[in-house]
Amino acid sequence: MKTIRIHRFGAVTAYELGYSPIGSPLMTVCAFRFGDVLIDTAQAHMKEALLHLLDTDPPALVLLTHHHEDHGGNASAVSKRFGIPVYGHRLTARKLEKPFRILPYQHWVWGKSSPVSVRALPEEPAVIETATHRLLPIHTPGHSKDHTVYLDVENGALFSGDLFLGERIKYFRADEVMRDQIASLEKVLTFDFDALFCCHRPTPTGGKEKLRRKLAFLQEFYGTVRRMRNEGLEPKEIVNRLDRKAERLVRWVTMGNACFANMVYSALKDGSH
Repeated sequence: MKTIRIHRFGAVTAYELGYSPIGSPLMTVCAFRFGDVLIDTAQAHMKEALLHLLDTDPPALVLLTHHHEDHGGNASAVSKRFGIPVYGHRLTARKLEKPFRILPYQHWVWGKSSPVSVRALPEEPAVIETATHRLLPIHTPGHSKDHTVYLDVENGALFSGDLFLGERIKYFRADEVMRDQIASLEKVLTFDFDALFCCHRPTPTGGKEKLRRKLAFLQEFYGTVRRMRNEGLEPKEIVNRLDRKAERLVRWVTMGNACFANMVYSALKDGSH
């Protein structure tokens, strides 16, 4: 089953795409059109749908928030179809220059990204200027090492990739680092914006407050886990005491790659930056 929805938020168009071989999609993802820019490219399983949506008015360039399959999945196809460049963090460029392995559930839900040449973003605080807009890239590691958001300074809008996802998240991927996410949220909250264009939960108003509440939640969770560890509890004991028994389906489908326990383990890690 495929899901194709178009949402318009003023000057921003969100192409919401979802795919599932059986039943309704577990998760949809948005690619955002902003003037002549396409921010993220959705999952490879929805390649033809995205290309069809763009055919009548092709973008001039692509900006990627990070390399994950639901964000860079169609970067190669879009670049080839329209002859346009793809930009992203230097780590995004390195990751997407050749094929990389993904887990079975990632094949099932999103599909595999094709290699693509990604031009490295200029060093901060340089601005990406196009014929229609000026966007400030902000490196925000934590969800992934290469994660980058894009701020439309003039209109107060943040294209946040997977920095948000929710105010009280219930699981982490195995490679996420909570301390880095907290630092990235603190960094982004120093900027002025209201619209939050999360690729899974776009919010046209009140977005900064939502990010602030997520930061408070992660800070409290991080402090609780570190305190329990300092009191002598082993990581598995902490998991058992804090686990809300939520999102069991996610853990089963992802074979443990995304689960609550990863949040605890991540809180016990040092930051990578």
